[in-house]
Amino acid sequence: MDKEKRGLLIKIIALGVSLALLVLVAVIFSSGVTPPPPEEFTYPEITQATVAPTLPPPPRNPYMVGDFAQDENGYLQLMIGESWLGIDVSEHQEDIDWNAVAEAGVEFVMIRVGYRGYESGMLMPDSMAQSHYEGAKAAGLKVGAYFFSQAVSAQEAEQEAAFTLEQISSWQVDMPVVFDWEYVAGSARTGELTREALTHITAVFCQKVQDSGYTPMFYFNQSQGEDMLNLSELVDYPFWLALYGDMDYPYQVKMWQYTNAGTVPGIPGDVDLNLYFPG
Repeated sequence: MDKEKRGLLIKIIALGVSLALLVLVAVIFSSGVTPPPPEEFTYPEITQATVAPTLPPPPRNPYMVGDFAQDENGYLQLMIGESWLGIDVSEHQEDIDWNAVAEAGVEFVMIRVGYRGYESGMLMPDSMAQSHYEGAKAAGLKVGAYFFSQAVSAQEAEQEAAFTLEQISSWQVDMPVVFDWEYVAGSARTGELTREALTHITAVFCQKVQDSGYTPMFYFNQSQGEDMLNLSELVDYPFWLALYGDMDYPYQVKMWQYTNAGTVPGIPGDVDLNLYFPG
């Protein structure tokens, strides 16, 4: 077959294929059947997990280790602002010469007014509270109060606050009224208390104290603050931190118990020493 005939044949075949396609399309449309569209890829739906809003952390600690130094009596003081030196006492300190305490430079005392038994759950007054109060006031010291709590419910926290307020009802209180809940190992009834429960219990006590016209405060050590309290939920109340050694703590505290082995003239044996930051 010569070249001219071969070209003509190819054109005839191409024309035939085109006519066949046109016929097929005409048949499909005349039958009312619409060819399905090409399948599209559908991306899987991405759902964002609902995250509970988090509260901001407590205010930052404005002080560094180098901001504190010992005074001429060997007691710690804040070098870049005002601080008051204080002690906290209970019936374990019986024979106190309060004039000697004041002359040593102590400015305030936190007095335990009572406690709850860690096994019995009973509320008990501190047998030396009134005597400590009268002696401290006579020596010119500022006075605050604290209750050693073993509350396991909001109801018990309310009972403890009411008990504390009754004990100090005749006092002239210059310092905060403190909720002092501490972990007790062994057979304590508080062994199964959760972080959420203790946070709520602390707030209940402090709020009742505040509603009664006093300044509330709560006491904790560093491990309890990290493991047993949601501090971000308690920023409405001042912190009293027990941290023995340097002031190396991320959050602002109003009172710092910096040793449990202090010595003060007029007090036999060791005593807790505290700094209060009035600013």
